[in-house]
Amino acid sequence: MSQETLVKRQFGHRARLALAPAQGLKTDNQAHVARTMWNLLHGWWQMMPKEMRTLANADAAIRQARDDIDFLAALPAQAAQAVLKTYFQTWKNCWEGRADAPSFKGRFRTVMSVDIPQGRDLNITRVHRRWGMVNIPKVGRVRFRWTEDLPVGKRTNPENRITGARLIKDALGWHIAFRVQTLEAAPSPHQGPEVGIDVGVTVPIALSDGETYEHGEWLTQREQAKLLHLERRAAQRKQHRKPGERTSRRLHHTYDRIAGLRAKAKRRALDWQHQTTTAITRAYGTIVVEALTITNMVKSAKGTIENPGKKVAQKSGLNRSVSREAWGRTVTMLTYKTARHGGTLHKVPAPGTSQRCSACGFTTPGSRESQAMFSCKNPDCGWSGNADHNASRNVLHLYRMGLALTPAAGRAGVRRAKRVKPATAR
Repeated sequence: MSQETLVKRQFGHRARLALAPAQGLKTDNQAHVARTMWNLLHGWWQMMPKEMRTLANADAAIRQARDDIDFLAALPAQAAQAVLKTYFQTWKNCWEGRADAPSFKGRFRTVMSVDIPQGRDLNITRVHRRWGMVNIPKVGRVRFRWTEDLPVGKRTNPENRITGARLIKDALGWHIAFRVQTLEAAPSPHQGPEVGIDVGVTVPIALSDGETYEHGEWLTQREQAKLLHLERRAAQRKQHRKPGERTSRRLHHTYDRIAGLRAKAKRRALDWQHQTTTAITRAYGTIVVEALTITNMVKSAKGTIENPGKKVAQKSGLNRSVSREAWGRTVTMLTYKTARHGGTLHKVPAPGTSQRCSACGFTTPGSRESQAMFSCKNPDCGWSGNADHNASRNVLHLYRMGLALTPAAGRAGVRRAKRVKPATAR
């Protein structure tokens, strides 16, 4: 029997929970206890000498705290262990230069979340086409929106399973993010054409073959008017608050409604990005993008008192537009989706791609007439066309000239497994 290479793929799937009021209170309590556990660990870490900061000592301190403080028992023991491991992993990332040092988590500045490290505790079942049921420790059976097939049931391959989950609360309510692991055949090399991509503000995604992907406003006119009304109401109520006075419940309620509308806009933007990047990775085998340093692009232009910046308001508006398009998230989606479909993703240097003529290759002053039009000022050329289309053609040309900064995208999120018979992958 022929053999084929199987790869282990790990990904996440997020679904909306339908919690009853009592279940919502229990989940909120667990999230507050998880945050408290983190803060207690951080305080313990600062008090202990270096030679005492070990995982075993921290585990003993957590167990003692759960015995001494009653309300800490609301968090399951496995979730408390997950907080401990995450805290130590954060310090490890800090020592290796990948993250900042951990700090205390504030009540209103921290995303409420609870980890469920054991997948066997979830006991997921599908009720019907739209809903499923999941078991949350110390909360009970909860319904969730079934929008993607999950590896559950007796007929599922044992290699395909849910390894854990995480409960996350945003402005729209509680959600559950499943950690899914599957074993599947390695994708065959994508035979699609090559394409260069230019990202922008006016045209979010422009391809070198002339295709463009655009979107409108994420909120309807009615929702935008409502958001503006709520922001004005919040500013007015904030003016009447005395210095040092606690925020009123009415103002908190207004802030919650503002956050709900913004979360709705972000969810629609994410959906558009997922659909667009999926369509691109299915159609093209080689995708070339610019290596943008977005953090430098969105820096403030205020300057200093001695040397103030120019056109600060215009730069601030541009920074908001760049951040709203989330170019980095688009590249991240393209990276793992190209690997899943057998394609490759390359990055090329970004300087000069928007000023260079894609027809003659010369950079002449004033060729970029506007945000949308490019007209080459070279007398021997005179090519004119869409500026974003011109930039995407330059991006692809740099790759074909061998100026790619990174090789094939690898198998992002995919780990190679041993050779097994195809029958085991069913």
